[in-house]
Amino acid sequence: MSGLDALFAPRGVGIIGASREQHKLGAVMARSMHAYGAGPLLVNARPEARCHLSMQDAVSATGLEVDLAVVCVPAAACAEAVTDAAHAGVRAVLVCSGGFAETGPDGALHQRALLDAARKHGVRVLGPNTSGFIVPRIGLTASFVAAAAELPEGSVAVVAASGGVNHALAFDIANAGNGISLAVGVGGGVDIAAAELLEYLADDEATTVIALHLESVPDGQALLSAVRNTSAMKPIVVLVVGRSDVGDFAQSHTGALATSWRTTRALLRQAGAVVVDDERELVDAVTALSRVRLGPSADPGVGVVTAQAGPGLLLVDALRSSRVRVPELGDGTQRVLSGYLPPMTFQRNPVDTGRPGDTFHDVVTAVAADNAIDMVATYALLEPDALDLASTFIDLPAHAIVATGGPADQVAEVRSHLHKLGTPLLGGPTAAANAVRALVTDARARADVPGTPTRLPAIDLPGGALHEAAAKDLLDTLGIATPARRVCADQDAAHRALAQLGGAVAVKLLDASVLHKSDVGGVQLGVRTVRELDRALAEIGAGPYLVEAMAEPGVDVIVGARRDPVFGPIVLLGLGGTAAEVLADVAVRAVPLSAHAGAAMVDDLDGRALLAGYRGAPAVDELQLGEVIAKIGALLAAVPELAEIEINPLRVTAGGLVALDAVVLREDGERYGN
Repeated sequence: MSGLDALFAPRGVGIIGASREQHKLGAVMARSMHAYGAGPLLVNARPEARCHLSMQDAVSATGLEVDLAVVCVPAAACAEAVTDAAHAGVRAVLVCSGGFAETGPDGALHQRALLDAARKHGVRVLGPNTSGFIVPRIGLTASFVAAAAELPEGSVAVVAASGGVNHALAFDIANAGNGISLAVGVGGGVDIAAAELLEYLADDEATTVIALHLESVPDGQALLSAVRNTSAMKPIVVLVVGRSDVGDFAQSHTGALATSWRTTRALLRQAGAVVVDDERELVDAVTALSRVRLGPSADPGVGVVTAQAGPGLLLVDALRSSRVRVPELGDGTQRVLSGYLPPMTFQRNPVDTGRPGDTFHDVVTAVAADNAIDMVATYALLEPDALDLASTFIDLPAHAIVATGGPADQVAEVRSHLHKLGTPLLGGPTAAANAVRALVTDARARADVPGTPTRLPAIDLPGGALHEAAAKDLLDTLGIATPARRVCADQDAAHRALAQLGGAVAVKLLDASVLHKSDVGGVQLGVRTVRELDRALAEIGAGPYLVEAMAEPGVDVIVGARRDPVFGPIVLLGLGGTAAEVLADVAVRAVPLSAHAGAAMVDDLDGRALLAGYRGAPAVDELQLGEVIAKIGALLAAVPELAEIEINPLRVTAGGLVALDAVVLREDGERYGN
């Protein structure tokens, strides 16, 4: 038996810290677990009625095999409780107590002692600081929330950072007509964390979809690996907390923009998860994904059939706003529909039936059979006299989701029938859109072919600081275009550079210690004549200088790479200048990645239209941009002493991409470039 089997399918259970005082945690847990197996063995170091003095005494006296112990004693006593449990044959403990590292240095010592004892004896630990877990199919309620025993058995697993959120989500999911396979609150996560639970659930035949709630990520690489492995077998829907917590800003734009919340969401999506914005969307997503999973598809087509035009408009508007494809139906399908529907109804997709009637099933079937359609989303108010909604979705040629409105008891009855058919029922247009978006996102993730990641050989950097020209030399070695330039020690050299380069030039202070040259007058643009050059040099002050050919006009983006403290090397793409900061319109990916995967980052930007030739501006070559992104990420991965690389701006011109400025930061804090 594995450590997690001992936790979630134990042969016997015990409670350390049981009590006769009904309000205490040990007494509450005893009541919750009384119906499991032979009931829990009760342990209290002080003489208590019906309690043994130790877990070893309890096992010796009863002869029962106990795999799981629930520890309900103060933090200072937990390590000793784990040791006692281990000597009695216990393989896993649930530690509900608080007072550990979250309380300060003393609590951290208690946590260290708990973990040391567990590792010494080979005992797995869930918690501390958790309200527990529930496994309805075997009647195991290891929770101090009594109502958790009422959760129905089903196929949705919940893994939540918080015990409270674990229960809240489980109840919401159940109230939406779903059952629970496992609901677990990770709590402090000193031993068992979300990544291991995902791997465990990947092999759990009772689970078809996983709802994951995250507040922090102790091991980013382990989590991403678990999501990649598990989402290949069953969908994972993730809610990440921390939208308003941007953390400590790094000095460069890359660090400032790639906040922990944004990075976590982006990388989980890259790994194959369906990322949602709130708990309502999560419930809608798992309701659909527990019953329907589309085949891998880069762009699934959705047919919309509505018995009431207004709700149908809300649904279609939400889908198209989310970039879900609602394609026009084929001519053959439209001819079939015209035989079922009044001529004034809209029949191209969405399909408005006017009023539901005897042909509603035929209409839905015809839409589902269209070659452009991968699934059908339907809205119909409950009108039992006009439409038997529960029988409409039998034997369709494509998957379907249904949304409805009506009296709660009638909706519950229809939901029960549809769910038995494997057709999810949602509560309205927004909920239906949430469900469709989740199904489409999951299908796209599994269809994505990222290509061969770009990798570079190790590159030796010169010692000391690299000024901007040297940083651009580094980009040149990667095949990333930079402007023609000259490094000039003095005014005479600058004059020669102006003559050699021809046309307008930029004149810059060349000093790696100055982080923002423009703030100190260290950048002069559009210099054409010797007189203008001398004026520019006087504004800048003492050299050396960088004299550089001015780039063509175009659209600016920012490309960066840095070592995230949780996930390791990541890359970032955003609109250049202040727009990236103000609008936070950025895309983030883990490294390594291919040029193809880098190019796909453009689709994440709300301002992507600006890169597609907006109002005559040059359009970006997305694959070329993807190559730049992949190479910057590969450079960071290949050179361990690098902490951060940033090209800002990288200009999109008619002739291609040109890096106009570059900054490189070493792990020791030495800054190159700029």
